[in-house]
Amino acid sequence: MSDFRHFLRSGHGPTLFAAFFYLMFSFIIWVLNGAMAPFISEQFQLTPAQKGLLLSIPIIAGAIMRFPLGLLAQYVGRKTATLVELALISATMAYGYFFVHGYDDLLRMALLLGVAGASFGVAMSLGSGWFPPKYKGLAMGLVGAGNGGTAIAALIAPPLAQAYGWQTVYGIAALSSLVPILVVLLLAKEPPDRDEHASLKEHLACLLEKDGWVFSLIYVVTFGGFIGITTFLPTYYHDQFGVSKVQAGQLTMLAALMGSVVRIFGGWISDHWGGINTLTVVLVVVAVALVGVGMVGHSVALTTVLLIVCFAALGAGNGALFQLVPLRWPMSTAVAGSMIGEIGALGGGTVPALMGQIKQQTGSFSLGFMVLSAFSVLMLVVMRQLQVRWTRTWAEKGGRARTGGASPEIARPTGVRRVVTLPSPSWPWLLYPHATTVPSEHNARLWNGPAEIATTVSPANTPDRSTATGTLPDAVPPSPICPKMLYPQVASVPSAHSARLCR
Repeated sequence: MSDFRHFLRSGHGPTLFAAFFYLMFSFIIWVLNGAMAPFISEQFQLTPAQKGLLLSIPIIAGAIMRFPLGLLAQYVGRKTATLVELALISATMAYGYFFVHGYDDLLRMALLLGVAGASFGVAMSLGSGWFPPKYKGLAMGLVGAGNGGTAIAALIAPPLAQAYGWQTVYGIAALSSLVPILVVLLLAKEPPDRDEHASLKEHLACLLEKDGWVFSLIYVVTFGGFIGITTFLPTYYHDQFGVSKVQAGQLTMLAALMGSVVRIFGGWISDHWGGINTLTVVLVVVAVALVGVGMVGHSVALTTVLLIVCFAALGAGNGALFQLVPLRWPMSTAVAGSMIGEIGALGGGTVPALMGQIKQQTGSFSLGFMVLSAFSVLMLVVMRQLQVRWTRTWAEKGGRARTGGASPEIARPTGVRRVVTLPSPSWPWLLYPHATTVPSEHNARLWNGPAEIATTVSPANTPDRSTATGTLPDAVPPSPICPKMLYPQVASVPSAHSARLCR
């Protein structure tokens, strides 16, 4: 308990809660059609493929909107972007209540629901922005538990739809949106970790990096699997086992709630054990559990148990991956998180459509679960190959945060830098060209030569980060960061220096 109090004191608790509440409400709205799918399908007599399309559109639309919202938040602030999005959610729910009368209208409504799915990256960065690196995993896990909104939607939407009609639920949601607007307006405080002066090119740098795409594809398994299967489960339970519409929602809630709760544990254990180690276990468990679900389609009890295990692993994996994101992209966490969330959600959007098509073509859902399991194994192999480089550059062994705290903002500090504010993963004079000196103990660890080099090399020989052009000389000290990231105006760098880092 004392550790948790220290965690809360290290950041801003009200903002953490506001980000969690905002994300929870957004997830309720995002999967609302999935929770009410048996009612909608019954009224319009939809085929499996039509149901799959209807459930996929909100996920895909939300994924596409994530990155632009994250980029906007980086400039106008995450709190402002959050309030704008909540206003759009309210308008979307009003549209659903007043103007949806047929299947074509439902498809348009499904597209508009995507605005709720755009919240993830901004909410994560808003909630965790006040916390130091060693607590980022726990903070993001607590905010990410807001995806428990999927469980709330599955629990309350079917009874409301049965009592008042599924379209009335949209109206109730429109009125309810005033609550998270007030919570964010009154409690949230913009974190100080936004780099307002970075160029658009610097913000988009994560799109050009292999690590960004690898993180995104792993997130297709963990988050894409979570949101895609959750959206599809009420239909699966109703069609596969013949349970009532309300019972289908209750069974879905059990699995979704487990994934949301365990996400907190995933962030916490990753802070201590490492996100890479956690993801290794997660991907194995997910692969095995999904194979099991595909093989026990005759038993609702066994299916539910295996899905609970699978969702627990998916939740832990979501927390683990976002423990790594601020370590890899410390100054553009919102943008990187939004991009990763976008790709992950896009992958999740294919799940309902995939399952609907497989059911319509083969008469069974089993092959769909096998495909998802195979993709989990593939990403496990890719991650284990790349983790060697990750732990040599920006993370400790297993994926923990590097010790010593966060480094000061690049290029601004002057004077003597104290050991307590470092280490940085790079040669200090490259990151802090205006510092007159740095501790020899720190330099000796980064420079692969004798300790006295650290006290004899002059910073005058180091190019200025903001003005260096042309080709960097071979004399530039080695760094585990690609020189082009430190010197954006440099046309080329020596191959011996950059071959390992810039590939």
